[in-house]
Amino acid sequence: MRADKARNRDVVLAAAGRLLDDAADPDDVSMDAVATAAGVGKGTVFRGFGDRRGLLRALYDERAARAFGPVGDEPAAADGEPAEIALELLLRTWRFKEQNRVLTLALERDGSGSPYRNGSYDRLHAHLAALVTRARGTADAADFLAHALLAAVRSDLVEHLHNHPGTDPRTGLRALVRSIFTASDDDAGEPPS
Repeated sequence: MRADKARNRDVVLAAAGRLLDDAADPDDVSMDAVATAAGVGKGTVFRGFGDRRGLLRALYDERAARAFGPVGDEPAAADGEPAEIALELLLRTWRFKEQNRVLTLALERDGSGSPYRNGSYDRLHAHLAALVTRARGTADAADFLAHALLAAVRSDLVEHLHNHPGTDPRTGLRALVRSIFTASDDDAGEPPS
C-alpha cells in the first residue's frame, strides 16, 4: 500500500472512530462527516473503503483485533470447562460492545437491519455451538442454544441496558450460561400449556 494511501486510511479510520464514539446514533455519522473530520475528500473515503459498510467493517476489524488479539486457537478447542470458556467469550463480547456501542449498533443494523448477516456473528455462533455440543455431549439443540446465547449480547440490548444501571448483565450472562450448559435434554418435555 502506498504511503499516502496508508496515511489516508489511518486518518479516515481515526476520524470515523472519533465521530462514532461521540455519536448518540449510528445514523448521525455520514460519509461526508467522516471525510470532513479526516480532512480528505469524500472520494478518498469511498476509494479507500468502498462504502459505509466497508468503512464500518474496517474500523470494527481494527478495534476487534486490538481487543481480542489475533485469531488463534478456536475457543471451542481451548482447555477448560466449556461453560467457563463460553462465559468469558460472552463477557468479552459484551465489554467490547459497551466500549464500541455506536459502531457495533451500526454494524448490526447493516444488512437489512439484521445482526445475523455479520461475519463476526457466524464465527461466534460456531464457537458457542461447539462449546455447547462439547458440554452436553450432543449437537442436539446446540445451534439454537448458541443463537440464544448470542441474543444476550446483541448491541441493541447492550445499548438498552446501558440506560438501566440497576440491571447487571454480567450476573445475567453467568446465570444464562449456567442454565444452558448444565441443563440436560431430559428436561425438554412438553412445554406447559
